[in-house]
Amino acid sequence: MQYVGIHTQIARNNWNSMVLLLMFPCIILGMLWVFCCIFGIRETYDHYGNSLFSLDYDTINEVWLGWAPWAAGIVGIWLLIAYAFNVQMIQHATGAQPLERKENPRVYNLVENLCMSCGMPMPKVNIVEDPQLNAFASGINQKSYTVTLTRGIIDYLSNEELEGVIAHELTHIRNRDTRVLIVSIVFVGILSTVLMVLTRGVLRVFLWSGGSSRRSNGKNGGGVAIIVVIIAAIVCAAIAYFLTTLTRFAISRKREFMADAGSAELTHNPRALASALRKISAHPGLGHINREDIAQLYIIHPKKTTQSFFDKLQSLFSTHPSTAERIRILEQF
Repeated sequence: MQYVGIHTQIARNNWNSMVLLLMFPCIILGMLWVFCCIFGIRETYDHYGNSLFSLDYDTINEVWLGWAPWAAGIVGIWLLIAYAFNVQMIQHATGAQPLERKENPRVYNLVENLCMSCGMPMPKVNIVEDPQLNAFASGINQKSYTVTLTRGIIDYLSNEELEGVIAHELTHIRNRDTRVLIVSIVFVGILSTVLMVLTRGVLRVFLWSGGSSRRSNGKNGGGVAIIVVIIAAIVCAAIAYFLTTLTRFAISRKREFMADAGSAELTHNPRALASALRKISAHPGLGHINREDIAQLYIIHPKKTTQSFFDKLQSLFSTHPSTAERIRILEQF
């Protein structure tokens, strides 16, 4: 196995980033229209006194057209801010701090030598004061590219193993994997927040209107409205899960195999990375951060030791391949 197709991988990641960015406003505007429909439900009664629901599409479309430019503008500004300050956000979430050369010449020399060997500018180096083991690369351009290592991975791995891990993260940067991952993190974060706000708004409006309906006419319209809002909340949760899963499909698990192969090519020592992965999988750090979006960046996902059925179902859409499979391939290099 050899590390080939770097230009193909870069082109694919650039395309995935563009698709995610183009999908984002379309999905937001589509969600806004759906919620306009939910708010546009009108309750009427037939001549037997039974509740009936109808939609006034002309009114719904008029309201949607009035709100769409505002929603697109606000979310667009939010997206630009998140995109511009993603490194600072990840640093804040993980507690990462810059690592200076004088603080750890060993790590700096490893990063610098690897960058020189592949002809790439040296990225920033950060450290997370965590005794467990993990590492990740982040950034969207040369100014923001960063390799982050935990204290545990620096202290516990040998020079050869740590070199393999660093080469893996540098390959992510070379392939521009970090760019598509950052876009995904921003995308999912904003989407989750918007869905949460809109769902709470639906609950409040319908619960209020349902209670008012019961008090005003004594009919069962309030009970029916509550059923409608429960269904709407379920639909919103399903939409959120589907869209989150959809973004994961854009983040091929092949990227980890490609980064492993890139590490083996740079270091000429695939077994060192295999040994490092074996040690990291036994003590994976950064799980306490509890941010699934950021966990996409880690060299090994800090999965739970015991998983529920839902967790196992989610693993089918995992952004990371099996660590055992990665080790097996590296040892056959």
